[in-house]
Amino acid sequence: MHAAPPVTPTEEDQLNRAFAALADPLRRRLVARLALGDATVNELAAPFAVTLQAVSKHLRVLEDAGLITRSRDAQRRPCHLEPTAFGPLAAWIDAYRVRTEEKYRRLDAVLAAQAEHRGGREADQTAAQQRGHQP
Repeated sequence: MHAAPPVTPTEEDQLNRAFAALADPLRRRLVARLALGDATVNELAAPFAVTLQAVSKHLRVLEDAGLITRSRDAQRRPCHLEPTAFGPLAAWIDAYRVRTEEKYRRLDAVLAAQAEHRGGREADQTAAQQRGHQP
């Protein structure tokens, strides 16, 4: 059985901040947009009915969680998605996905064995009934 990846207190804090940052639907949409390419606050705010200040606050949460970075390009301050920051999140989730899939495989095997056993009994009962015997 696969165990969850080892998590130090620092890694635990990073996971907590990242999952908390991604708990907000607008922040997830901002991450999805940044997955397409770098963008400024103005570009990120354009499709949403929220203020630039609100988008900036959301971006700060994502930045504090290590999910995005900002740089300076002349007058522009584009935001960049930090793909390596998603690795620990994916590893944490994947460990539980693998564990759950293993449990379902074992359950499937038990159910298949029960069905096979039941099928054998039903076949015996059908044969007995055809011979005129009651089970």
